[in-house]
Parts: sequence; structure tokens; C-alpha cells
Amino acid sequence: MSKLQGFEFWRQTLKEARFVVAPMVDQSELAWRLLSRRHGAQLCYTPMFHAQVFVRDSNYRRENLYNEVCEEDRPLITQFCANDPEVFVQAALLAQDYCDAIDLNLGCPQMIAKRGHYGVFLQDEWELLEKMVRLANEKLSVPITCKIRVFKDIEKTVHYAQMLEKAGCQLLTVHGRTKDQKGAMTGIASWEHIKAVRKAVGIPVFANGNIQHLSDVERCIQETGVQGVMSAEGNLHNPALFEGRSPPVWEMAEEYLEVVKQHPPCTLSFVRAHLFKLWHHTLQIHQDLREDLAKVKTLEGLADVSKQLRLRCQEEIARGKGVEEKGSGLPLPHWICQPYVRPAPKDAVANGNGQASEVKKTVCQKRALEDSDRTADTLSKNKQKKRSRNPNKNFCPEQKPKYIKCDQCGNPKGNKCVFNLCRGCCKKKAYKEVADCPSQTLLVIKIYNMSTGHQLTDCYCQY
Repeated sequence: MSKLQGFEFWRQTLKEARFVVAPMVDQSELAWRLLSRRHGAQLCYTPMFHAQVFVRDSNYRRENLYNEVCEEDRPLITQFCANDPEVFVQAALLAQDYCDAIDLNLGCPQMIAKRGHYGVFLQDEWELLEKMVRLANEKLSVPITCKIRVFKDIEKTVHYAQMLEKAGCQLLTVHGRTKDQKGAMTGIASWEHIKAVRKAVGIPVFANGNIQHLSDVERCIQETGVQGVMSAEGNLHNPALFEGRSPPVWEMAEEYLEVVKQHPPCTLSFVRAHLFKLWHHTLQIHQDLREDLAKVKTLEGLADVSKQLRLRCQEEIARGKGVEEKGSGLPLPHWICQPYVRPAPKDAVANGNGQASEVKKTVCQKRALEDSDRTADTLSKNKQKKRSRNPNKNFCPEQKPKYIKCDQCGNPKGNKCVFNLCRGCCKKKAYKEVADCPSQTLLVIKIYNMSTGHQLTDCYCQY
């Protein structure tokens, strides 16, 4: 039986999925996918897997995919990052029996992707990408899909999408932000780019970006004509987004913890990260429980902190405290699931058609050097922690003691080393020349054969 392609794949295998949970590293694991499906998600992606590690490490395969097989968790698309066609196909072949399609990540903008040369940092290497997608389309028994970011130029973005379609991509997810729109400069995703791609290709398109409520999903589909809409951060802060509900945070937190218990094992750091996202607004108020949530070492401990947060919120509700009193301008009380909105740059255009070129780049200035009086408010948080452990810690470069360098390697030499060397170089010299260095507590011992009187070897010890 030949594999389904394009719209047939979307209709029959993906069952015309419109509400999609994005691939999220360490966040779209089985338990979270199942929770999202209970609340309206129709298609989920695995977290992004590293193709090279997936090929060489059987434990990585087992822990991240093979152990998470579940009948309820379909349809499912497995995503890989890769920059080598052969390695990508090898990884996909090992995963294809556990999912409904293989996705190539061409959208990750993080520094780790830049160092590893994958994700959005491949978007200018069209020949390589064409080869990767074409080879996967030929070798795999399931369809190949891609997730991309846009170029500033709409026409170039359209040509990029058409190239991937021609190579064999059967479904395209378009994140309407550029490579540089991340962190503080995330800004507004361009639905105009997504709309142009949808009109230009003959395969299903999913839109990604600006999705915080169900009304955004409906508006995006209407404005762009896409087949489905993908949510990442919106889903993390409100798993019931696709139901159009904003439930109390504890309802989602307790249900998620129950799913985790039903489908072990689940890495504790994943669970902790989800609770931090769900309780984000409440933790801005109850800072003491934020510390507790960061420190506990067991699933039961995480559940207990979540329970304490619920009790505190319910106490506030009983006392009639509202959003005006402690909500920091939130549209809903802090105990209600709602999106986290990053502060936008001043000149950002406040609609789905905002262009990154219209946003003035924020000039990031380095923090000034600490004053010589070393007041706490001039130190970074990391340095303040060091200061709390060692009150005499000196952070002023001019006041730090000057060390005499080792004659051989440049490291600080031992203060009283007879050879003017650091400990490592002194140890080598003492052994090689059979010489002692009292200041470094190195003593060379000669070992003799008692019957013949011949020296057998030299060794050194520290005393």
C-alpha cells in the first residue's frame, strides 16, 4: 500500500486535525500530550529529537519514544533536528513505526541550534534541505513534513515553501516569525507570510504564532486559509485552550499530575517545568512557594506544593480578593489559566500583520562594572549568591591579587615552588628529573631491588 500524500494524508491519517500541539523540547512529552488531547487537541508532536543521538543511543530512543507508545496518543508526528541527509533518514527509519509522520525541524532559533547547525540556521542551505526532504520522502513508509520560520521577504518565503513541497514535503507548518524574532524581540508573528504560503502551495499548511485563545485559532484560519493552527506557549499556560475554556490552574495541574502517575516514567524536570508554567502568574505573588517548587526532589513533593498553591488561591477567593488587588494588570485573576504575554517592543505593530522590519531593535547594553564599594544592588544575582556564601569575595578586577605565572603553561605558579611552576608542571618535572619540591609537597622516592641493589623505578607521592 502506497503512503498517503498531501491532503489525503491530512484527511485520512490526521483526521483533518485543526488544533495542534507544537513540538516542544522537554515539554510535549506523553503525559502533556494526553492532557492536551483530553481538552481539545487533535494532533500532537513529540519533543524535538536530535537525529544523530537517536541513531547512536538506544537508551535515548527508548526513553524518549519507544517507552511512550500509547494507543490514545494518535495521530502523532515525531520531529527531528538534523543537518545530514543520511543520518536524518536513519533516525526516521528507527522512529517511523511509532508515529504517523516524521517532521524536520527548520524553525528552532536558539543558540544551541546555531552551534549544532540545525533548525532555522539551515534555511539558507536550500540544496541540502532539498536533498534531506527528497531522500526521506523516498525511503520512509510515512510522510515527511517540515516546520519552518519565514524570511522577512514574503516572496522568498513563498519560494522556500515551494522548494520544500517539490522535494517531497507533504505538510508544512509555518511559524510567522523570522530567525531573529525570539526572546525579548519575539514580537508579532506575520499572518500575511502564512497566507501567502498557503495560497502558493498545494499541500496542507499549519499556522504557528499569535495563538493565545480559541478565538485566535478561528481568526487565524479565517484570515490565512490554513488547514490547522499550532500552539506552543499558549498551550503550556492553558492546556484547555482548544476547548475555549480558562479553568482554574489547580484543575489542570492536578489532572496533569494524575496523568503522569498513570503513565510512568516521566522525568521530574519536565513535570516541574509544566507546573512553573501553569502556576506562573500565581508564583509571582507567592514567592516562597516558588522556591519550594524549585527545590523538591519527588513527584509527591511537587504535588504537595501545587496543593499549597491551590489552598492559598482558594483562601483569597473566600476573602474576596480580586485581580485588582494583586493581579498586576492581568485580565483574569492569577489563579485562572491564561496566556503569558511578553512585553512587546515599543514600536511593535499590534496585529497579525506586524512586520519585524517595523520594530526598532532594542539596544542591549552591557551591565556597568560594579562600584568599588561593592554594594549589593550593583551585583548580578549570581554574584550576590557568591557573596552570600563568601562575604569577603572580591569582584573588582583592579583589586584582585596578581598571580605570578607558571614558567611553562601560564597558570598561576605555586607561591613557594622551587621551580617557579604550577602544581601540574611541577609534578611532571619532579618525576622526570627525580627532584623534590617541598613547597608543593612532592617527594620522589627511588625503589630498589633488595637482593640485587638495582634501582627498579621512581615514583612520587604527596605528603
